[in-house]
Amino acid sequence: MGSRVLLVEDEKNIARFIELELRHENFEVVHVGSGREGLEVAKTDEFDVVLLDVMLPELNGIEVCRRIRSFSQVPVLLITARDAVIDRVAGLDAGADDYIVKPFAIEELLARIRSVLRRSSNANHMNARLQFKDIIVDTDAHTVEVNNQNVELTKTEYDLLVYLMQQKNRVVSRDLILENVWGYLADIETNVVDVYIRHLRAKLPKLASSYIETVRGVGYVMRE
Repeated sequence: MGSRVLLVEDEKNIARFIELELRHENFEVVHVGSGREGLEVAKTDEFDVVLLDVMLPELNGIEVCRRIRSFSQVPVLLITARDAVIDRVAGLDAGADDYIVKPFAIEELLARIRSVLRRSSNANHMNARLQFKDIIVDTDAHTVEVNNQNVELTKTEYDLLVYLMQQKNRVVSRDLILENVWGYLADIETNVVDVYIRHLRAKLPKLASSYIETVRGVGYVMRE
């Protein structure tokens, strides 16, 4: 079998359709129907990706995602019927890696699953320690330190910082950042990148914040 998928979806017809399509593509699928059960299974078993509906009984998907992030960095793809920007932001801030809105084509879902799996694989193969001046990232421990002080970041802020550090001295466009940090281009506006850059600068000490330079009309760079 291929990659292991935990599917947390309470609508039986949708769950059955997704499960059959994923099995056809050689994924191994474990399906549960509530948020609480999904959280327990994620704690006790190993998966390559979690497909998580937002509207779930007992515990909603965003809260499940937030709790999963307390013990695992498994890629999480949120599934929702709601297309509001606030839901997308809440999901990403909770640590989701991607977001897909019902109704969706199965081809799009498969593409997004492959995208988060690919990014996860790349992250697992990169150096465990990244350093840029006084910013140190331990990708195994998933920690960020500046001048020996721990800095708490959301999953998206962390991924953004890691990507910029990996691309140091190279100016990267907002589109490239979207593609490599969020994994898709069409669903969100490029100004979301600017919002998260501001979040990241606000959380880093002022000295470190100056390291993320804005190149007007192009994008951002961490320049030595």
